[in-house]
Amino acid sequence: MPKNRREPVPPRTRPYKALTGIYTVDPAHSTIGLSVRHAMITNVRGRFTDFEGLLRLDGSHPTRSQAYVSVRTGSLDTSVLDRDAHVVGPDFLDCALYPLMTFRSSGIVPTGDDRFRVYGELMIKGVELPVGIDLRFGGAGRDPKGKHRVGFEGTATLHRSDWGLTWNTALETGGVLLSDTVRLTLGISAVRLDRAQTG
Repeated sequence: MPKNRREPVPPRTRPYKALTGIYTVDPAHSTIGLSVRHAMITNVRGRFTDFEGLLRLDGSHPTRSQAYVSVRTGSLDTSVLDRDAHVVGPDFLDCALYPLMTFRSSGIVPTGDDRFRVYGELMIKGVELPVGIDLRFGGAGRDPKGKHRVGFEGTATLHRSDWGLTWNTALETGGVLLSDTVRLTLGISAVRLDRAQTG
């Protein structure tokens, strides 16, 4: 083997010891959005306005961190009331029978500087399936109220048919109205709880 050849080096994870703690997701400064290809020509976007989450961050060993997020399916806002009513109705999310969509992490793998792949189980309409989320650590600091915050941005690509969301209609020009592929986007700001709040 040539002397100048090196073995591949796995992604390094810099220490995040100061971030260790339990955090709650701040919905007022966070977003959980989605986009779907419509009529095979453009993307329709929406966001959920009612959700909560809990993060248990282990800064010394980031791969031991955990996350849980719960979303009210009826809170979807695509800026068109009729479309919102359809998507949260029986053809899709069926919020009357399944008011919550949840994600629970099962593992975290570093993929590069400040980047991670978060694995977990996503439950929609009572069906729980494994998904992977590409996550980037955005930073940390104290807000004007003295609260310690952390930020993350993430994306995931899903196939809605995996969860039984198969409604569609054919186009006269060929193809279908809605893509099976759904892209989720996350912008998370979370506040660390103090010891009195965590017990």
